[in-house]
Amino acid sequence: MNSTIRLGRIAGIEIGVNWTWLAVFALIVWSLAARVFPDAVPGRADSTYYAMAIVAAILFFSSLLLHELGHALEARREGMQIDGITLWLFGGVAKFRGMFPSAGAEFRIAIAGPLVSLLIGAAFIGLAIAWSGSEEVETVLEWLGQINILLLVFNLLPALPLDGGRVLRSALWAFRGDFVFATRIAATIGRAFGALFVAGGLALAFLADESQTNGIWIALLGWFLYAAASSEAQAGVVHARLAGLRVGDLMVRQPASVRPDQTIGELMEGMIWTDRHEAYPVVEGDRAVGLLPFGAIADVPRREWDVRTVRDAMVPLSDLPVLREDEPLDQALARLGDGSGQALVVDGDRVTGLLTATDVGRALQRRS
Repeated sequence: MNSTIRLGRIAGIEIGVNWTWLAVFALIVWSLAARVFPDAVPGRADSTYYAMAIVAAILFFSSLLLHELGHALEARREGMQIDGITLWLFGGVAKFRGMFPSAGAEFRIAIAGPLVSLLIGAAFIGLAIAWSGSEEVETVLEWLGQINILLLVFNLLPALPLDGGRVLRSALWAFRGDFVFATRIAATIGRAFGALFVAGGLALAFLADESQTNGIWIALLGWFLYAAASSEAQAGVVHARLAGLRVGDLMVRQPASVRPDQTIGELMEGMIWTDRHEAYPVVEGDRAVGLLPFGAIADVPRREWDVRTVRDAMVPLSDLPVLREDEPLDQALARLGDGSGQALVVDGDRVTGLLTATDVGRALQRRS
């Protein structure tokens, strides 16, 4: 889940929101202002309910962000790299780079988020009990406490990719010493919960007149849980097949490179026809500056070949996955999937190889 809007950094971790977050934010504000808060404190103006709803929604998503920061900060303590946190349709997700270093590390990372949610929920409930001012503020505090505790309970279901599923996987991993086995069991339970949520949500939507919206959301949540659990199971299979392989085992060594000042016409008249590849490292002197996918060349109109340069069409180094030759292949695969499926392998500033998703796909087929 990639960020559409980048908000900044907290503790060095990039924070962003996906466009789907805007939809769920608006829906939460509407449902709180139209139904939840009017039932709790009747007789107020619509503007009051919407003000309460906006404040509650902002604090709710701030709670989700703190939950994900709990995961991310603990992961960093365990030596993992964090690609960022994204808020989206179904809450938030902290994106880790690579595999968990051990079963104990996964347990500590998984439980950190629920512990944060427990503290937040308890804090809001405590504030609501202690509050002696306006009923509107007390109602917002009560709702925030209840929703954080409710999400805590849901998140602790023993189903991947929920936190409870990761706790279960870490326990099975520690007991059996087999990450793939543990993933398969936790993902199977995740798919079962997902199917149950879909069935229950659809039944609620069609059979209960007053709960249609809730039923649809439960069904959507179940669909997401089922799909995410299936993805986790597939990732476990990929991890098993790529175990022991490094980037250097599959990369194309000493790939044909191009200069940033060459025109597209020079390339097309020269090396492209005799040495065609999926992509070409762009090198200035001995320093890597980007990557030129063959598809980017095809996007340049023929009439502009003599005026457009490689620099105009290349993907700059800052936008590319950059790998090391000794990096585990399963970790590199996650970074390949976030981009165009192509990555440069470097030693310092010097290009040593090129790795594409096609190369990894062939390795998976050979090991299937």
